[in-house]
Amino acid sequence: MLRVEQLTIPGLPDLTFEVGDGQCLAIEGPSGIGKTRLLRAIADLDDVPGQVFLDGAERHEMPAAQWRRQVRFAAAEPGWWGETARHSIEEAGGTLERIEKMTSDLGLDPAILDRPVSQLSTGERLRLALVRALADQPRVILLDEPTGALDKASAALAEELIRYQILAGRTVALVSHDRGQIERLADLRLQLADPAAGGSP
Repeated sequence: MLRVEQLTIPGLPDLTFEVGDGQCLAIEGPSGIGKTRLLRAIADLDDVPGQVFLDGAERHEMPAAQWRRQVRFAAAEPGWWGETARHSIEEAGGTLERIEKMTSDLGLDPAILDRPVSQLSTGERLRLALVRALADQPRVILLDEPTGALDKASAALAEELIRYQILAGRTVALVSHDRGQIERLADLRLQLADPAAGGSP
């Protein structure tokens, strides 16, 4: 169970909500409202007031690295370290068998893991970033536009992998511009709105 209490994101009212194991929360709202900032705060990448709990343990009760192993943020524009994707993914954790299977599940030849990242397309890097985020099986997966740069076929494969994480009991929070994807994946929705505009989350 992921629980957020009185989390303060600039420009938004304090946010309180919870997402259970095996549930997907869609975070919606206009561009620039704070969707990505909310995901980063939950992952403890940005220090903001408020509390975030995983199974009753608050994020500041444990080392940041321990929290981030359990609560994983996958950025819309992922960064890479090391010359190849394999280097970055294996460093993040997970077995070789799992890494190569997920790579195949996303329509990629596992040999791509050893190609220089600089030679990969945007879509290939985005799919491999999803592999990296899921490789060590984090409890909570925070996805920021996970299929935004993918063609329809590749997006469908990525969506199926995300659905599998939900069915496996993991908690997913999703920011997506794809309304159909939200309809297919999300159990819950959080609508972010500027209070100055008369709305509320």
